Amino acid sequence: MGRIVHFELTVPDPAKTLAFYSQVFGWSSSAWDGPVEYHLVQTGPDTTVGINGGVSRGDDPRWAGRWTNVMDVESVDESAEKIVAAGGSIVVPKMPIPSVGWLAYAADVDGTVFGIMQEDPDAA
Repeated sequence: MGRIVHFELTVPDPAKTLAFYSQVFGWSSSAWDGPVEYHLVQTGPDTTVGINGGVSRGDDPRWAGRWTNVMDVESVDESAEKIVAAGGSIVVPKMPIPSVGWLAYAADVDGTVFGIMQEDPDAA
């Protein structure tokens, strides 16, 4: 079942945005040790209901200021086929997130963008 397991917020100035959400909601963050600038966000204790996410730098106006939900799927490839068959589209093809899994971005029939993530610690 494609449950929302993560959110992403793409912004021009991650430090400024992270400071805002920290001040307003008490969120904490840490820099991800990956190939792109990405900050993991903890929205609350793991013992409470909710999801955590990430903030990334993005100057492309198609992505800037956009909240993107990411769904957990068993297979990015199979889910991509289902998305296209149902009238959606793949907007960013499958890519590895090292030591995390496989990620692709899709759009539903109304053009709303979301991510699909397949856990795979061997993804590279």
